[in-house]
Amino acid sequence: MAPDIPSTITEPEWSGAPHAVVIGAGVGGLSAAALLGKRGYRVTVFDPLDAPGGRAYAYRQDGFVFDAGPTIITAPWLFEKLWEDCGGRLEDDLDIRENSPFYKIRFSDGSVFTYSADRAAMEAEIARFEPDDVAGYRSFMEESRQIYEYAFLELADKPFHSLTFTLSTFAQLVRLGGYRSVYSVVKKHFKSEKLRSVFSFHPLLIGGNPFTTTSFYCLIAHLESKHGVHYAMGGTNKLAHGIAGLVEKNNGTIRLNETVETILTDGKRATGVRLVSGETVPADIVVSNCDSAMTYGKLLKDHPRKRWTDRKIKHGDFSMSLFVWYFGTDRRYDDVGHHTMLFGPRYKGLLEDIFIKKHLAEDFSLYLHRPSANDPSVAPEGCDAFYVLSPVPNLASGTDWTTFAENYRKKIEAQLEETVLPELSKHVVSSRVLTPVDFRERLLSWQGAAFSFEPKLLQSSWFRPHNKSEELENLYLCGAGTHPGAGLPGVVCSAQIVADLVPDPKSLVQSGRSAGEPV
Repeated sequence: MAPDIPSTITEPEWSGAPHAVVIGAGVGGLSAAALLGKRGYRVTVFDPLDAPGGRAYAYRQDGFVFDAGPTIITAPWLFEKLWEDCGGRLEDDLDIRENSPFYKIRFSDGSVFTYSADRAAMEAEIARFEPDDVAGYRSFMEESRQIYEYAFLELADKPFHSLTFTLSTFAQLVRLGGYRSVYSVVKKHFKSEKLRSVFSFHPLLIGGNPFTTTSFYCLIAHLESKHGVHYAMGGTNKLAHGIAGLVEKNNGTIRLNETVETILTDGKRATGVRLVSGETVPADIVVSNCDSAMTYGKLLKDHPRKRWTDRKIKHGDFSMSLFVWYFGTDRRYDDVGHHTMLFGPRYKGLLEDIFIKKHLAEDFSLYLHRPSANDPSVAPEGCDAFYVLSPVPNLASGTDWTTFAENYRKKIEAQLEETVLPELSKHVVSSRVLTPVDFRERLLSWQGAAFSFEPKLLQSSWFRPHNKSEELENLYLCGAGTHPGAGLPGVVCSAQIVADLVPDPKSLVQSGRSAGEPV
């Protein structure tokens, strides 16, 4: 319902260019806005937070900088291209550096696997766990390469709103085994259960269960091996701010602390947005970087929908959520690397609890991020900045995080203290937590899911909400909930798809559909 205040209509200043409204200043929305501005649209971005970034927001407190969400850049050339397409140079705005090794993976028995791009080093690590799996590693990486070269290089930046196009790719997708899960492919190549977990955990980085996520995501192994794992100095939020700079460079406007309440429609056309304040902003096109389920289930809740109905959304499978503890210490832990995975005693059972049973288990697996290992700017001198992330069920679990969060944080603190951060509780000087409730309330995610729709086969490509809306003309979607999916490479590709799909702004003016004012 609209708030009980008079509605006002904001007419953007006359510029002779069609107006594009972008909902959400996440990396996907900002990228789309920058590209649309370069193409000639007059762009306005709305976001409820007080700074750009969305999931790539940054918390700044007590002298520490904590990236709120993504910490890994795996396809830096996509950002180089984004800057180039928008008339800039990435190196003028950001310092992106490769991490080596990529991760340290610690098992519950204390054994550690070092994951890197060095093939010889990787084979030596694998041989320590299971000598027979060295050959399996080679065959797995070859299969990963084949999937990458088709599913990523050929399809990640192509829209799947056309059933004809989808069918034309079907034979190759079947040949690549997209109907299989990531874990089933990994299991085929490796005997060791530990190595099976090492080479199948990657879907968790984009919200997928390795036991149900389509095997296309096996491509991540080759992507990392070929292009490396990178970090933006100052944190990933610096990347978001850099893209925001591209928006402004191309005469776009970013309006923060502004929440879109409704997408306005006229028949089968999107015509603008109404803010929670009551302000109405007309537009020639609307691009939603909001969670796709929220786009259809909330922003278009009163509009008749044929495909993305309330029933369809209700019965969709959504990703897990996350519990994240951000903390700073008054000492350094220099034996801890930039990225550490701490696997719990269970793998498949824990994932079943999270994704299928929606049950918050007693045990957990953790990802520990220590950016101050390589970036002194994120912590005071002599201190360390951390975040530790635990995959947890989304809000369908019914967990009362308002009362349980602190107990869960203490359990994680105790586990870290016993394993890699001795005497941690004595040295924490800055602390905050993020729970599934924050994903719902702060980031406007359906069911508090951290990555929108789970990337199963029948929720991928054509089966995912399309970049060009199936419900309305002039409405486009980018971000984690649409094709190609979550993760920094995915959301940037979705923005490029949108920029390629929208009408040429000059043609709108020439045809009379736009005369510098919204139609």
